[in-house]
Amino acid sequence: MPIPEKTAVLVISFGTSYPETRKKTIEKIEKDIQQAFPDLPCYRAWTSPRIRAKLKKRDGTHIMDIAEAMIQMKNDGIRNVIVQPTYVITGFESDAMKKEVLASEKDFDSIVICDSLIVTQQDEEEVCQALIREYHPAPEDLLLLMGHGTEHIANELYPEMDRLFKESGCPNIHIRTVEGDFSLETFLEELRTIHPAHVHLAPFMIVAGDHASNDMAGEDEDSWKSILEKEGFQISCTLQGLGELPSIRDIFLRHVRAGSAQLTR
Repeated sequence: MPIPEKTAVLVISFGTSYPETRKKTIEKIEKDIQQAFPDLPCYRAWTSPRIRAKLKKRDGTHIMDIAEAMIQMKNDGIRNVIVQPTYVITGFESDAMKKEVLASEKDFDSIVICDSLIVTQQDEEEVCQALIREYHPAPEDLLLLMGHGTEHIANELYPEMDRLFKESGCPNIHIRTVEGDFSLETFLEELRTIHPAHVHLAPFMIVAGDHASNDMAGEDEDSWKSILEKEGFQISCTLQGLGELPSIRDIFLRHVRAGSAQLTR
């Protein structure tokens, strides 16, 4: 069935102040959605006040927050909204986003909030295979992915994905997080035992922004790169957000299609 008239897609991201990774990730996700749904206007909202303020001051660029985007769509005559968040997991950011979106529910005929990147088993498996294809570390090497982490119960996804790589035949792909209890420190003893010839660090985040550039690959003594080099490991870093991978962006497209199907029921 056709998508109802006066329907729009709202892409909600945390945001990034790094223009290069924004162009390769968030903007590519938005572009893919626009190309897949050429008849639907596509709006953008970012949830980080700090990043939005920084871009306004540094670049003179104003990016709407959720409330502004909902008002703009209402003023533009939009009646149905498909919301696609670009979060990896459904944590505190996602909970807050849903609450803010639904605060404008009365202004529209329908609002459908699509899944973040990883919610279902299918999502987990597709993300796992996408990263195996992208990095395929040599048997003597180890790939360590940096996730964001959270105190939210959704943090369980990170150890689940860590196990899934092993079950998929890649025992040398691991995930740890910047925040939460699945940290690098919990992996150091095992890493010393494995003692790989080379450790490759890459972000398990949509953008390769501040966490990837500083907490992962930075020169400060508390970065993952510095900690592991001090342990005697040979380290290389890839500053590539998940959003750069077409197969990852395809998962978001699948979620938008599922959301649009809910509007036609």
